[in-house]
Amino acid sequence: MKRRNMHLDAAPIIFKYAQQLRANETKAEKFLWWFLSSKQMEGVKFRRQHPLKKYAVDFYNDDLRLGIEVDGKYHESEAQKIKDAKREAVLERYGITLLRFTNEQVLQNIQFVLDEIRRIIRFIREFQE
Repeated sequence: MKRRNMHLDAAPIIFKYAQQLRANETKAEKFLWWFLSSKQMEGVKFRRQHPLKKYAVDFYNDDLRLGIEVDGKYHESEAQKIKDAKREAVLERYGITLLRFTNEQVLQNIQFVLDEIRRIIRFIREFQE
């Protein structure tokens, strides 16, 4: 059986971009990573700033096809909302579920964020069985 391409043929420049993002993570990304790293969340291995097609997803697990984005204030602009919707549509065509949280949700209500991630992981696993 052929192994699925876990990067969806991302170009080398996207890998370089993802590397830069990892080196300059936001406070909210760093905080959430503390809970997602080392398989702490339901035993799921997440990767940071994972290249997919022409994007870098903040956190990603290939087995579940689950991406998590932590959005700052610039995601509130109408232009950025349109770009985000297009990006989400592209990733959904590849069977990827994308969860979005704001910086404020992560920093001020981490329990809600963790509960929601946990709920989605369990939901996806239920349908994989």
